[in-house]
Amino acid sequence: MKKKFIALSLAVLISSSQILTVSASREDEISQSKQQAQSDLEATNSRISEMEAAQEELLAEIDQKEQELVQIISAIEILDGEISEKETQIQQTKEDLAAAEAERDKQYEAMKTRIQYLYENGGSDAWAQILLEDGDLSNLLSKAENTQQLYEYDKESREKYISLVEETQNLETQLEDEKSELESMQQENQSQKAQLEQIVAEKKAASDDYENQIADAQNLAAEYTQMIQEYNEELQKIEEERQAEEARRKAAEEAAEKEQQEAAKNTSQKSTAGSSGSSDSGSQSSGSSNSGSSSTGSSSQGSASGQAVVNYALQFVGNPYVWGGTSLTNGADCSGFIMSVYAHFGYSLPHSSAAMRSCGRSVSYSEAQPGDIICYSGHVAIYMGGGQIVHASDEKSGIKVSSNAAYRQILSVRRIVG
Repeated sequence: MKKKFIALSLAVLISSSQILTVSASREDEISQSKQQAQSDLEATNSRISEMEAAQEELLAEIDQKEQELVQIISAIEILDGEISEKETQIQQTKEDLAAAEAERDKQYEAMKTRIQYLYENGGSDAWAQILLEDGDLSNLLSKAENTQQLYEYDKESREKYISLVEETQNLETQLEDEKSELESMQQENQSQKAQLEQIVAEKKAASDDYENQIADAQNLAAEYTQMIQEYNEELQKIEEERQAEEARRKAAEEAAEKEQQEAAKNTSQKSTAGSSGSSDSGSQSSGSSNSGSSSTGSSSQGSASGQAVVNYALQFVGNPYVWGGTSLTNGADCSGFIMSVYAHFGYSLPHSSAAMRSCGRSVSYSEAQPGDIICYSGHVAIYMGGGQIVHASDEKSGIKVSSNAAYRQILSVRRIVG
């Protein structure tokens, strides 16, 4: 019976050795897959950051071009008003020109009528006839002076209206030139407006394309995160199986050793007699006890505790906040801080506060424990317990401890360890 028990114990030992070998091979395979997924996740997060930066730069360019477009549209509206005003002035000038030409022609006809009257009623002998009829030299001179004044008036009126017609014509030409210049400026503005509208449309299309690419990359990052989480869970199971097999192996070794000691004790009792045999047996029994004690060692923990995560994170309080950063010493943003803290314990989390809301498992805030991730809109923090959090707050405060975890609306609480 004892021989069968020993043989069974040896079989357990051999089986455990084989299981542990298979587990180690499986663990290596999963670890390699996890490492590849982590590498892919980091590359995807880096690509997301690059696309977000490019999109922000593109949005800034769109804003600038839209401001230029507003200025061009404003200039077009102003020029429309000026062109309309020039058209009104040109129309008024045409009316003034027509009136001046009519008055000029009227004065010309009146002058011709007066000249014809004098000629028809006096001819070359008109002045002599006036002198003979009147006989008064002073009256003659007075009439001659009136005739001269009438002539000068006709001449001045005609010259004035001719000058007015010329001035009006020149003004009309000037206004037409000014209107043509304004229309050229308007045409150029319309061309610039069309170009800006096309540029804005193209940049908005590119921004929308970035938006779609970022969304796809974020979905891919979430898949990698889920894969890594599953790999971690499988590695945890392998570790637990290894510990169980190790415990079974140790138990089998101790049982086999105990059987061997019992067999040796019985053999010694048969070959020797009296207290000497008993003393030797007792000595061997004592040795067996010591051997069993030395073979039971402590097993290593397969994952960190939440408090260990908190204690590690608190070492970096006071260090700077850097947007997009992941360095616990030189600067990190809120998600980069948590990602780097958990990376110290072998966990791979996304560099995104939104994506972290899908990590681990969800618990209520009333159930929150140290090490849990508190998720807000656009921000994340590590729960310390007692309502406190440690987080990379902002550029002014850096990494700090806050006494009220509920200072903002809590969207989710995620448990990564424990």
